[in-house]
Amino acid sequence: MAVILIRADASPIIGTGHVMRCLAVAEALREQGHEALFAAVESTPAIDHRLTADGFRHVSIAGPVGEAADLAATRSLLRREHGSAVMLDGYRFGEAYRAGLQAAGARVLAWDDLGDGTPLHADLVVNAAPQAATLPYEAMAPGAILLLGPGYAPLRREVRLAAQAPRRAIADRPVLLVTFGGSDPLGLTGPVLTALGKARPDGCRIVAVVGGSNPRAAEVAALARDGISVEIDCPRMGALMADTGLAVSAGGGTMGELAALAVPTLLVVTADNQAMASGDAAQLGWSSAVDARGCDPAKAAALIAERALALWTDAGRRQQMQDAASGLPLDGQGALRIASALTGPAPKSGSAARRRAALA
Repeated sequence: MAVILIRADASPIIGTGHVMRCLAVAEALREQGHEALFAAVESTPAIDHRLTADGFRHVSIAGPVGEAADLAATRSLLRREHGSAVMLDGYRFGEAYRAGLQAAGARVLAWDDLGDGTPLHADLVVNAAPQAATLPYEAMAPGAILLLGPGYAPLRREVRLAAQAPRRAIADRPVLLVTFGGSDPLGLTGPVLTALGKARPDGCRIVAVVGGSNPRAAEVAALARDGISVEIDCPRMGALMADTGLAVSAGGGTMGELAALAVPTLLVVTADNQAMASGDAAQLGWSSAVDARGCDPAKAAALIAERALALWTDAGRRQQMQDAASGLPLDGQGALRIASALTGPAPKSGSAARRRAALA
């Protein structure tokens, strides 16, 4: 049994997406007989509770994030746990940190969403964006196994299982889902929910999912009323997405889950790292996108609600979006593929082996 260290942080400011996509792979690692150990400098009570409830060990290590003390603590934990590999997910790990972690001797898997040319010092690289294979990873991580494209979208186990059920037609999916991730740093959930509620179409059930790491969770929950419900740390996202005829979602890790369940989606770009993947998804036809970066929350919420309601009333377009999602090369097994690549034998050197990983 291999021990895999997962180094990822969460907070109300940076959100919880880094930990949650690693959690999807941790579930797959456990299914394959391995152990995942989470290590964080920053976390939230909700994330800690989630990891404990799911049966994963998690420890707090010294910081600040990405600094020398963090690197020393991570390397020490690898030695103490006899870790065979480490998954690194976050934007505050500089080149010196990454090089120092790789020098520890364990295999390093780097999550990347930007492809901006920064050296990754990784043995494996994951980017599930549709156009990831066009990015300069050969230069950013020479010799690395490249796990690129929608086939590597990491879905949590309950979403994977829900994705295997037959698709329901748009007419049989009455939920308009609103979700801005685990912490919603821009505070959009409440304003969007209020704007949607003012013009809720007949037969439309609005459900907002709020992460427990959201400091405004109680405030948003108070907005629930007839036809509008709020769920905090929803334990049944797979079933809920299967009921969803339109989602309003931040353009982060939830994208892969929505696509796997063929949910027409209005993606809201709330951070720079979401822009490329959201644009790619819109070009593929299963989603539309709106950029909320730098916008006044009230104005952004009004625009988002207007766009969402226009999509809801256009059932034909939403059916086309669902059909486009159903045609994506996304079978929900990405987390299992990542886990297998991380714990399996290293492929023979050469670009052909890397291309096979990228196109699997």
